[in-house]
Amino acid sequence: MNKTVRFTIAGFGGQGVMLLGQLIAHAGARVNLNSLWFPSYGPETRGGTANCAVTVSPAPINSPVYSRADVLIALNKPSYERFKEKVAPGGIILYNSSLFEPEDVPENVKIYGVPVNDIAKELGNIRVANMVMLGAYLALSPLFEDEVIHSVLSDLLGAKKESMLALNVEAVEAGKRYIAGGGK
Repeated sequence: MNKTVRFTIAGFGGQGVMLLGQLIAHAGARVNLNSLWFPSYGPETRGGTANCAVTVSPAPINSPVYSRADVLIALNKPSYERFKEKVAPGGIILYNSSLFEPEDVPENVKIYGVPVNDIAKELGNIRVANMVMLGAYLALSPLFEDEVIHSVLSDLLGAKKESMLALNVEAVEAGKRYIAGGGK
């Protein structure tokens, strides 16, 4: 990786926004990149809004704050509406097409709808929708090798949730397959 990538990840509390952000940041650190995860919670944890900023860079990161993200992952419509204009030209927006279709799309960005809730339900657990979205992003921009993602997932889930590791890995792969199949 030879350039800085700034992510804004946003959705309702309980959608795995923070885990997804932590996973990207830890994966960056695992491959010797500088990485920063900066969470922001709404007044309620589960059901309220949550977002995080993640920066992964080969260069030192001077601030957790940035004006434009390279990637917006919007797991719900309020998050899309809030952050859509804060994506850099040439950036990527991934949105949860299980919940909404955008009414207006910023110019000069690439946008991908991924039915992450539907795919996660097919896998048997709605709580892995965030990992489906990660897989979709990695299919578009292979920032990390599969082994890095699997290893970091194992570390973050820990022994208490190790039974969820295989399902989370399968969810990442399902997101990749969705994009590889042309979004079908």
